[in-house]
Amino acid sequence: MSERYGRAVVDNRARWVKQEGERWAVLDKEPWFGGEPTGELFDGDYFLAPVKPGKIVCVGRNYRAHAAELGNEVPTTPLIFLKPPTAVAGPQDWIERPAASEQVEHEAELGLIIGQWIRDDTVEAARAAVFGLTCVNDVTARDIQRAEGKFTRAKGFDSFCPVGPHITTGVDPLDLEVRCTVNGQERQKGRTSQMVFDPYQLVLFIHSVMTLEPGDLILTGTPAGVGPIVAGDSVTVAIEQVGELTNRVQDRGY
Repeated sequence: MSERYGRAVVDNRARWVKQEGERWAVLDKEPWFGGEPTGELFDGDYFLAPVKPGKIVCVGRNYRAHAAELGNEVPTTPLIFLKPPTAVAGPQDWIERPAASEQVEHEAELGLIIGQWIRDDTVEAARAAVFGLTCVNDVTARDIQRAEGKFTRAKGFDSFCPVGPHITTGVDPLDLEVRCTVNGQERQKGRTSQMVFDPYQLVLFIHSVMTLEPGDLILTGTPAGVGPIVAGDSVTVAIEQVGELTNRVQDRGY
């Protein structure tokens, strides 16, 4: 049975909430630490990003068609890189196109929320470490990425990691549809079953490199169809059984 969690401002501070029917119950702590309802309710509709990750671990070229559209080879081991936590944006936040880039692009991705400390463990432990799933847009300054041959600046600008709107638990991540629309027009469509390395293989590989901690976020790669976004666009990442994340785009101006 799936459950849904989020973060919202209650009494002027960020609180964790859990959906109970048509209502959202306020929790006393993070859900992966066993957060329990306090008796308070959140009845608004403004949600924050549903996670505050200590680190964001991303995976490149994890769909063959996407690797091909960028003219890259498919990796033989997962190609991982990091985004800074300051790149996180919530479901009501804007994606800001920096003046340094003339080609900012969307990348719809399934996000994994880690709920346990894990390092050098088994694939069974990797499965257990995934608390839930969410929608993510791995926004990328493609011109900077191509010019530098690196990922950090191209993918690390503030607002370049919209997440949400919620965390959904109890859903198998191995065969879900991932879609991206811009202004209602479909740009990307794929299934997680088309990944080169499935979500649990990714967790297994990543925790052989670095300790994963509760609240960490893993981006699992994007299907083919990435493309530019400009000021005024509305970008939606929709993942089957998980949710829909929509953000508007504006120019940062500096």
